[in-house]
Amino acid sequence: MSSTDIFLGEVIGTAVLILLGGGVCAAVTFKRSKAFGAGWVAIAFGWGMAVLTGAYIAAGVSGAHLNPAVTVGLAVQGGTEWADVPLYVASQLLGAALGAALVWVAYYGQFHAHLTDREIVGAPEEEQELVGGPGAQDTAVADRKAAAAKRGPGPVLGIFSTGPEIRHTVQNLATEIVATVVLVLAILTQGLNQEGKGLGPIGVLVVALVVVSIGLSLGGPTGYAINPARDLGPRIVHALLPLPNKGGSDWSYAWVPVVGPLVGGALAGGIYVLAFA
Repeated sequence: MSSTDIFLGEVIGTAVLILLGGGVCAAVTFKRSKAFGAGWVAIAFGWGMAVLTGAYIAAGVSGAHLNPAVTVGLAVQGGTEWADVPLYVASQLLGAALGAALVWVAYYGQFHAHLTDREIVGAPEEEQELVGGPGAQDTAVADRKAAAAKRGPGPVLGIFSTGPEIRHTVQNLATEIVATVVLVLAILTQGLNQEGKGLGPIGVLVVALVVVSIGLSLGGPTGYAINPARDLGPRIVHALLPLPNKGGSDWSYAWVPVVGPLVGGALAGGIYVLAFA
């Protein structure tokens, strides 16, 4: 397949994946959403159907990796050229950022209502009392924003990226590695379609159901990123979007859902070569 095929398929497929996956998180999170409070089962199935939709769209174009961990696993297994890995990963990261921005567009009013709700964020920034002259006020605002950037997850970060329920680096990393090994092994053992580009129709459905299973069984500790682009691209968008009272982007944790899935993908590729090839 051409570089153009890889770029377009991965950007579009990953954007759809994040639009629908982030969308279900937004739907469950916002009080002014008809799906508010639907719970973890809705999120797990929503992400599974997001994978199904994005993969079906991109499968015939780029092979629908949609995930750097999958790309690395396929490279280790031999199904993807290492020379193509940077293009796959860059395209996936761009697509994930685009999908996250589209979630913001689709839920624009809900974001504003949520982040100005006193029960959630307290008094909005612009209403908080500032003392001193204009210079002192500017300094206070800058200090408050800097402090927010250093803090852990803000009130809407979970719509964009993942975070652990218990912060234990070794456990969090292990959870992401184990969950990603399951995902990538499931993909590798489904076989390629007749064109050799990616999973066939039934394989895509099976993998989507595996994602649901991972969410229900292994998603509780960390939110199951299992995809570096899925986590990093939207986290960058969260940091850049002009959202009031959005809080920090939790950069101190951001490396875990990147490194863990990449290690898991590589391990899955190695396991496949040893046990299934």
